Amino acid sequence: MLLVLLLVPLAGGLACAFLSGRRADMLAAATMVATAVLTLASAPWGGKVAASLQVWSPLPGVALGLRLDGLGALLALVVSLVGLCIVVYSADYFSLQNREHAEEEGKGRYYFFFLVFVTAMLGMAMAPDFFQVFLFWELTTVCSWALISHYGSSEAIRSGLKAMAVTQFASLFFIGGLLLLYAQTGSFGFADVALLSPGARAAFAMLLLVAAWGKAAQVPFFTWLPSAMVAPTPASAFLHAAAMVKAGIFLAARCLVSTGAFTGWVAAAITLAALITLYVGLAGYFFADDLKRLLAFSTIANLALMLVGIGLGAMGSADGLEGGLLHLWSHSFTKTLLFLCVGAIAWSTGVRAISQLRGLARTMPLTAAGFLLGALAISGLPPFGVFWSKLLILRAALAVGGAWGWATAALVVVESALSLAWFLWVTHLVLFGQASERARAGRDPSPAMQTVLAALTGLALLAPYLGMPLIHWIARGVA
Repeated sequence: MLLVLLLVPLAGGLACAFLSGRRADMLAAATMVATAVLTLASAPWGGKVAASLQVWSPLPGVALGLRLDGLGALLALVVSLVGLCIVVYSADYFSLQNREHAEEEGKGRYYFFFLVFVTAMLGMAMAPDFFQVFLFWELTTVCSWALISHYGSSEAIRSGLKAMAVTQFASLFFIGGLLLLYAQTGSFGFADVALLSPGARAAFAMLLLVAAWGKAAQVPFFTWLPSAMVAPTPASAFLHAAAMVKAGIFLAARCLVSTGAFTGWVAAAITLAALITLYVGLAGYFFADDLKRLLAFSTIANLALMLVGIGLGAMGSADGLEGGLLHLWSHSFTKTLLFLCVGAIAWSTGVRAISQLRGLARTMPLTAAGFLLGALAISGLPPFGVFWSKLLILRAALAVGGAWGWATAALVVVESALSLAWFLWVTHLVLFGQASERARAGRDPSPAMQTVLAALTGLALLAPYLGMPLIHWIARGVA
């Protein structure tokens, strides 16, 4: 079943490349429905890891295969469910009614790269060793480049190349880690990291951590992510919520869950770098007039929070790992909701500038409600999932204790308060008051797009209750 799960989106993408219009829409949607169903059926709900037969490869000591454990299932579910929502939304987004980018051509190309991207992320989730993680990791870079460059403008092409250059540079460290592991153990297996000497294990962990920082847009690699906002908004939602940047978080979590290599000073480096990035992302809020650019800096900050949780988990706190993984899970649905609401606003009004939008609640009430709930959710207000993930991270920081733990908790609390204040301020500016000229021309999007926004609102609310059983099992496996 795992091989079928991997091949379904790949086959759907290849077929969509030769289609256009509604035929491409229908095939892409059917492909993602099948992918989501297969992912739900394959997930190890009972704690039993699903695996396929391994096959020979020409590299000595390496056998190719597929394996889906709890951590992989968490990523696969995010990719499948978010991907399904985005494909359904994209059908009407790419139309002549889109006032920001009136376009009906190029759907086949868009769905091809999107579904190959889904394949790459599922391949990472089901990879049984670091070699296969790297193969699919590289494929995500190609797909992100293509989606960022989709509109073909000079800015889009430059941004796509920038994303590729930055993340590929970071990937060189991944290659270094693989060479180190293979040279000393003759294998790329997760468990074989334990065979490395303490110094080599720390070097391996740092090499993969740098690669994860690049993909997850952490300091000093973060600049490519705001530039990538030239991509179509549904593609941006996928990049931020379920794909490119989450690949970096997944790699860091995989190193912790499957190897235990993040110990000592490496664990401290993860947390310190994440706290620095947290405030770099926060600082970007105050200079962003573009709603998508604001969400990009929010993504940088929230990815940093996930790494804070993983770093605290590496220091011995199961709550830290659970908080980081719950934040990954909850952020995925919440950030997709926010991006698709912004997409609906631009689709209807033709602009994303905060300075030009006022009173959208009067003309786009359903979209405005979704944006408001998304803003409250991403800011960490109860009962949304981000509240519970931040609570677990704070609990972990206090459990670690000492100056380090208390400082981490204080910095997370201050960032959360400032983030909440800014999102409430922006929400007030954009949604309420007398409608601006641009807002007066707005209207809620098509019924299909509205249905997706409603579904994501429900997922943002229910995320902790749907994801925590699987996350508990992952954390118990580490313990």
